Amino acid sequence: MTVIDFTAFIGRLATVSGETILPFFRTSLSVDNKSTNDFDPVTEADRAAEAVMRRLIKASFPQHGIVGEEFGNEREDADYVWVLDPIDGTKSFIAGFPIWGTLIALLHKGAPVFGMMHQPFIGERFSGDNGSAQYSGPSGGRKLTVRRCAALKEATAYTTSPLLMNEADRACFKRIESTARLTRYGGDCYSYCMLAAGHLDLVIETELKPYDIAGLIPIITGAGGIVTTWDGKPAQGGGRIIAAGDPRVHEAAMRVLNA
Repeated sequence: MTVIDFTAFIGRLATVSGETILPFFRTSLSVDNKSTNDFDPVTEADRAAEAVMRRLIKASFPQHGIVGEEFGNEREDADYVWVLDPIDGTKSFIAGFPIWGTLIALLHKGAPVFGMMHQPFIGERFSGDNGSAQYSGPSGGRKLTVRRCAALKEATAYTTSPLLMNEADRACFKRIESTARLTRYGGDCYSYCMLAAGHLDLVIETELKPYDIAGLIPIITGAGGIVTTWDGKPAQGGGRIIAAGDPRVHEAAMRVLNA
């Protein structure tokens, strides 16, 4: 079975998760904290959306594995594994901002081969299979392509928040911030999709989980970008991540972060 056979099914996962999440958005929903040291929110919408996706995967592909943020991992050693983040950007979600999305990845033998970010409130989908990437939304559909950027000093860079970094990593990021033309905070999964769409040049994050990044890798690479760890290794395991539209900016960012 080839990756293309899964395209329509991934669309169904996006649709059912979006239909599950939207009734909760901008309501007075209850919020739980998953962390004892920080604020790591989870809502009923997160749990309900992951549950409905898991049920559909198990009914359609019972031999596949699932890695999810809210309900753990099953059959991680299967040839095909789904990686799910029902709401990436829960902090934005609970604050009523639409800068969040559902991340869906399909891994084959450990490598991400298809990814989607779905934002049901706006009605946008970003998808990719490493070879190409597409956008569909209220204005129609188009191919996603990163933009060229010759140097870090010309780059627009994003991170969700430097406060999410440890002190040493934050100091490294400040060197990027002092060099880049423009640095902005916020975005979560949207930053990576805007990079793939050619609107910004660099995204730097730390302490990501696999479900935070796996679905975005085929979109970025399909649009012509590059995403690795800070030390240049594959990014699907999470950790400290660099995503760039131009390899020159990626190389420059790696040098600065590892100086």
